[in-house]
Amino acid sequence: MVKRIITYGTFDLFHVGHVRLLKRLKALGDELYVGCATDEFNSVKGKKSIIRFEERIEILSCCRYVDRVFAEKNWPQKPDDIRRFDAHVFGMGSDWEGEFDWLSDICKVVYLRRTEHVSTTQLIHHVKASPARSYA
Repeated sequence: MVKRIITYGTFDLFHVGHVRLLKRLKALGDELYVGCATDEFNSVKGKKSIIRFEERIEILSCCRYVDRVFAEKNWPQKPDDIRRFDAHVFGMGSDWEGEFDWLSDICKVVYLRRTEHVSTTQLIHHVKASPARSYA
């Protein structure tokens, strides 16, 4: 039997924290399915991505730990996705601790520690605070 892991995220400005989380999630099973938040869903959440949805899908698809990428269009789709993909484990970063425990009726729910000192929000703040450079 294939043990399938499922996770979700925006994965904007793909960085080492994303890679390490995906690697640890993949280590929990045989296949890792990743729901990538659409630009429209991010808008509903009050977020605006720097990298367009189609490009984030392409980036995730190239990651060696990811077996399948699909669109995350809304909050309530998670139980249906878990059933549709026959996922055994739902995993998220520890910043979501407790938020998805309600899914434990249909699969195991785990929260993995985030990579310290790296996040998309920190990257955006760093870039905005950095003086402009010319590379000509």
